[in-house]
Formats: sequence, C-alpha cells, structure tokens
Amino acid sequence: MIILSGGTGTPKLLAGMRRTIPEENITVIVNTAEDTNVSGNLVCPDIDTVLYLFADTIDSKKWWGIRDDTFITHESLTEIGHHELMRIGDRDRATHILRSDLIRKGYSLTETIRELARSFGISATILPMTDCEVATQIITPEGDMHFQEYWLTHAGEPEVLGVQINGIEDAAPSDAVLSSFDNEEHVLIGPSNPITSIGPIISLPGMRKILRRKRVVAVSPIIGSAPVSGPAGRLMHACGYDVSSGGVLECYRDFLDVLVIDQHDIDIKSDDIEIVRADTMMTSIDKSMALARLVVDLFTHR
Repeated sequence: MIILSGGTGTPKLLAGMRRTIPEENITVIVNTAEDTNVSGNLVCPDIDTVLYLFADTIDSKKWWGIRDDTFITHESLTEIGHHELMRIGDRDRATHILRSDLIRKGYSLTETIRELARSFGISATILPMTDCEVATQIITPEGDMHFQEYWLTHAGEPEVLGVQINGIEDAAPSDAVLSSFDNEEHVLIGPSNPITSIGPIISLPGMRKILRRKRVVAVSPIIGSAPVSGPAGRLMHACGYDVSSGGVLECYRDFLDVLVIDQHDIDIKSDDIEIVRADTMMTSIDKSMALARLVVDLFTHR
C-alpha cells in the first residue's frame, strides 16, 4: 500500500496501519514543501514525524519530535542570542545534522532518508515526494511567507489570501516515488491538510495522472466545518474550497474513488465517489487500528 502523508493526521493512521499489515508492505510518500533550514541544518518536519513513528520514538503527545528529548542545545543557543524558528530537541537535531551532512556529501534527499530509515531499523519504505527544492508560501496582507514562518512565527494568525508552492512546476517525483507506483494499485491519502500537506504531493507534474490509474481512498481531516487540527480550514477557504469533507472531496475529485468521513460528519452526496462513514477521531491506538482495518477492507473487499 502507498500512503500519502503530511504532518500529524496521517501518522496517527500510520500508527494503526503498521499494526494491521506488515510494515514492509507500506510505502509512505511524504510532503517536503514544509522543509526548512534551521541553524545550518535541513529540517524535514513531515518526514521526521514518519521516521520517528516507525522507529517507535515519536513524541505521541505532540506528534512531532522524539519522546523524552532534551533541549540543551536549543536553550544554550537562545541564551547567547541565537534565535531558532523551531524548538528542536537534541536527539532530533542529530537527525538533521546527519541528513545535512549526507546532502553536503552529494546524497539526494531520497538517499539520505533511506540511510536514516536503515539506521533506525525501519522496514517500511519512506520516500520524500521529490528530490527537488519546493516550498509552500502563504500569501498574506503582511507579505508572502514560508509556511513554517506563517505557522510558527505568526501562529497561523495572518489572513490568508492564497497559497503557492514555489518550484513545483520544475520539480518532479523522484525515481523512487515513480517506481513505487509500478506494482502497487492501492493508494491511501491520509487525513492531513489537503492544501499544504497533500497538495504539494499531488501537484507534482504527472502525479494526478498516475493517481487516476489507481484505486484511491482518502480519509477526511475535516469534521463539520472545522479541521480536526491545524490551519486546513483557513487555507482551504483561501484556495476556494468549502471547509468541509465536501471541500476535501473537491480537492481530490479527479482521481478519488472513496472518501472516508467521520461518523458524526454532515451528509455528503456524490454520484461517482463512494462515501464511507467511520470513527476518524484517532484518540487511541485501538481507534487508529480500527480505522486502518476499515481502509484495508476498502481496498481488498470492494
């Protein structure tokens, strides 16, 4: 199974999926448009969350960073007047240092993530969506800003006028991403932000055409008129989509086969896309596993 993933929502589902099917049968293609440099090192927030999940080190209270990490380096930098965009833990920073060192030696991002996954003992395949540099920019009355600046520095407060992905037109899915689709017919889009987490992946040249040839199931990150977490609502509205699971359906309409919505969500009607209700609030590992089993059933028994 191929799973398209962003930050926190999809990793919660991955936590259940890895207990439902063999990890070696899971390939996760992860958003890289929120990557940024911090203190000279490349930080890949969405990829690292997936890595730490499969390595059993994720801080599941925050759904980012490493459990029980320390912050001595970050605090020391702050004390001497160095500002960092992110509060990075010491063990987490080691990941960024190794990745950046490998890239400086000529490794592609895909190769660096393969090395990190191997060192963490991960049997699932984790792939950056591209080896090209892309960046999500949020357009606001205060100026254009990288997603991380919008979300972390400005706490997601500025009005959003639009969203653009710099470099996406000249980017391409990596060879590893393209190869992963050769023998896999099932694609799951996790409950991540459809604009800034999944949007960059499906905006890569040729990706929508590939997805139209597959059976695609998506889990909505919206219940009613609000996202489960994060800024998806404001971003969807700015991009002209209704803030609802119906809006999520429209984001994916041209390639989607099944949309899973929460059992308490409002009714959605579609003549060509199957709508399935389930408990999508993954507040425990048991609920994550139940949702994962439902998704697997949608692929294997329909």
